[in-house]
Amino acid sequence: MIFYHVVSDRPKYAGQRFVVDEEHPNGVYERVQQQLSVVEDIYRNPEKYKDTELSHVVDVALRELALEKVRKEKYPQHPSRMAALYVSREYEEAVHWAEYFARIGRPTYSVAKIEVAGKLYYGDAYKCFDGTIYEEENLRMAEIYWLNGPNEDGHEPIVEVLVDGEIEVVEIMKEINANI
Repeated sequence: MIFYHVVSDRPKYAGQRFVVDEEHPNGVYERVQQQLSVVEDIYRNPEKYKDTELSHVVDVALRELALEKVRKEKYPQHPSRMAALYVSREYEEAVHWAEYFARIGRPTYSVAKIEVAGKLYYGDAYKCFDGTIYEEENLRMAEIYWLNGPNEDGHEPIVEVLVDGEIEVVEIMKEINANI
């Protein structure tokens, strides 16, 4: 399967082959692991955090841990968000994501055309949520994400494709080199 990937975190080159799976997780996994002790404290002591504005990295960790728990329990056939590449079906869509990442200050190297041999999941980024201090609410929202039904408010989906498995960088389509 051919997709387009915004290369961030680490540069890639044409011809490069690598694996992304639960034994070879992505940068989301690494960032979430750094917040585990905070998340555990929040779930043990939610009242302590009731009037606290959580940082973005903690919000993300709360969300991603809930998404992973629900995926493992109910949707193990889908790639893990913490052990997958986020890709686009169309080159132009990947370029838009790359420009967005560069604007918000994320290290963005390039847009690559990749070939994937593995699992894939078509999700809706609109259903991503900010984590809360309440685990039950995070799990409820995670279930909505993985169910992937229509949006209750009629909003069009923002398609995000998750892929895992063996990946080959076929070609670097566009150099970005922002925020590196």
